[in-house]
Amino acid sequence: MEIKGFFTLLGKHKYTLVIIPLVAIIITYFLVRNQPDTFSSQAEIATGIVDQTQQSLNTETPQEAHINQQFNNLIAITRSKKMLDQVSYQLMIHDLGSKTPYRTPSKLMASLNESAKKHAIEVYTGLYKKRQELSLFDPDQQGLYKLMGSMHYDDQALLKTLTVYRADNSDFIQVQMDADNPELAASIVNILCKEVIDYFNFMLKDNQLKAVNFLGSLAKAKQDTLNKRMDALKQYKIQNGVFNLNEQARALYGQISDFETKLDQAKKDAIAYQGAINDIDKQFDPNDRKYMESAMVKVNQNIVNSTAQLQTLNQKYVQSGFNPQYKGQIDSLRRVISGMVNNSSDKYITNPLSTKQNLITQKLTMQIQQQLAENSIGSIQKQLGALNDRLHTLVPHEAVVQGDESAITVASQEYLDVLQKYNQTSLESNFTVRLKQVSNAMPGMAAPSKKMLLVILSGIISFVFCIAVFFVLFLLDSSLKSPRDLANKTKVPVIGYLNLLQSATIDLNKVWTDRDKNADVRLFRNLLQSIRFEVEGELQNDKVLLINSITNGEGKTYLAMNLAYAFAAINKNVLLIDGNFTNSGITALVKPKVYLEDYLKSDATAATLQSSASNIAILGNKGGDISVLETAPHDVVTAKIEELKQAFDIIIVEASALDTLNKSKEWTLFSDRILTVFEAGQSFKEPQQLNLEYLQTFGHKFIGWVMNMVTTDELIDTTKAK
Repeated sequence: MEIKGFFTLLGKHKYTLVIIPLVAIIITYFLVRNQPDTFSSQAEIATGIVDQTQQSLNTETPQEAHINQQFNNLIAITRSKKMLDQVSYQLMIHDLGSKTPYRTPSKLMASLNESAKKHAIEVYTGLYKKRQELSLFDPDQQGLYKLMGSMHYDDQALLKTLTVYRADNSDFIQVQMDADNPELAASIVNILCKEVIDYFNFMLKDNQLKAVNFLGSLAKAKQDTLNKRMDALKQYKIQNGVFNLNEQARALYGQISDFETKLDQAKKDAIAYQGAINDIDKQFDPNDRKYMESAMVKVNQNIVNSTAQLQTLNQKYVQSGFNPQYKGQIDSLRRVISGMVNNSSDKYITNPLSTKQNLITQKLTMQIQQQLAENSIGSIQKQLGALNDRLHTLVPHEAVVQGDESAITVASQEYLDVLQKYNQTSLESNFTVRLKQVSNAMPGMAAPSKKMLLVILSGIISFVFCIAVFFVLFLLDSSLKSPRDLANKTKVPVIGYLNLLQSATIDLNKVWTDRDKNADVRLFRNLLQSIRFEVEGELQNDKVLLINSITNGEGKTYLAMNLAYAFAAINKNVLLIDGNFTNSGITALVKPKVYLEDYLKSDATAATLQSSASNIAILGNKGGDISVLETAPHDVVTAKIEELKQAFDIIIVEASALDTLNKSKEWTLFSDRILTVFEAGQSFKEPQQLNLEYLQTFGHKFIGWVMNMVTTDELIDTTKAK
């Protein structure tokens, strides 16, 4: 239904939907009929970004996102104001100094004298060489900017018809320009391509040169740092006599290990010889020992002296680091001592204990060996102490040398990294891919005219705009136009509706007597018959029908009088009471002889109201700011109404609108059913909702709505829906 309602709204404004697009088409035609033809020219720029034939050094395949970013940067540079200003300067220089300018001079340019033109050319040329923009803060340059704008050579004018894009994921950028002059279009494209290529290659070379210089100076600084650290390490080794710490430490560790081994062996020998001597001493008697010592004093003295010499040689042998020269002397002296011991045994065998002579000889020999071992322990310990002292002196040097060597390693790695980047950057700068214009722009043929397309588009756009406006109005329109809308909004049944008649007046008698009326009247009569049937079904054995509305002027009087005639047409005795004291429409129209106030206050009977001429009796009122209960007490009104029920088949009471408060609501006390009139085309807002809630409190007594003044379109839609 919402869609149908929208199409219904469009149908009502069908002429608007035709006239507005037609006017737009006519206006567009007159605007574009003198529009000059458009000439298009284009050129191609090879970037080398994805062309593998130009990637001689870079073997890595770039990512698609990186490629797109590079192309977007190039396109942005091409469309930038800096590049377009360069084009604008050259176009202005050409038109100011040439007899055949690209465009007809504007009024502002035509007004310039030769001096002004010369000055403009000088300024444009200077700005072009310096790649600078016109300063709008300078009055002179601001005027030159306006001059450029009058010729439509400024950057904004050029951008309107300039197209720059990447051609189908290729390596090429297409530059296309549309202009009213074929030579102008080609010149703009060629100048722009040249400026972009020169600027890009210059910036690329400049950046590469800066990178090479920076990396070169950085490599030189890293090399100087490395040399300084190496020289510092060399001087330290010279000053401290450090040749090769690792080899020296290794030699010292070897010597210490050897001396520790000999020390352990000497300690073992001393202990072993001492134990053997003690065992021999236990085998001798003191007397034998005394005799032996007295007999061998001289021999023993010689042996002791020789043993002392042997001890001295042994110390020198250890202190010299086991020099082989001392080794021969020690061996020779040992042989002499051994001979002296043997000689003493052969010469003085006079003791009866000569069987123990061998033990004595062994003891003497072991004493000599034990003394030699004990003397060796001291000498070896001194040498170990000296070696450890020499090793400890190497530790500080080792720490300093290791620190310097670590610093040299780091500096060397930094230097090599920077040197590698420097070499790579230098090499790439010599093989860098530069932009190239692979095809020059040429003056082209006139492009197909867009005049007819613009005319057609103007009609389509204006038509769509009208549709959009009507759609917005349709969405914002909350009015209830059809009985279905009213029923859906209020959730209260609509027992009938009346169509909007084309004529301003209607003869109620002829509605029911003349069957040849037009279609509107016939439909009106049929709708009244339908309402009459619904009301009669709701009343059943009741007789008093109250007709009211929420606001004034919704058609209560109209419905009440037509419904009275409708019941009279089926031979019902009808009493029509004008209970609307605020707006006595029935009384003013019919001018009855009996008024409600008189009837309630007098002893008149219902018979005085009945008419022999028709089945309709009318009871008017005198009007005024009163209500029915102010006219007569409640019991009197009730009694009179009961009397009227006996005399008439149906009593129709028109009350004032509910917004008159008690003037309307008092009639609900004396009615059997309530029927409310609602005029189509109104919005159902909060005041109406409050009155609806009041009517719903009556329950089945409130029989529903009658919608008045339904338009023909809504009426047809409602009929189809049924």
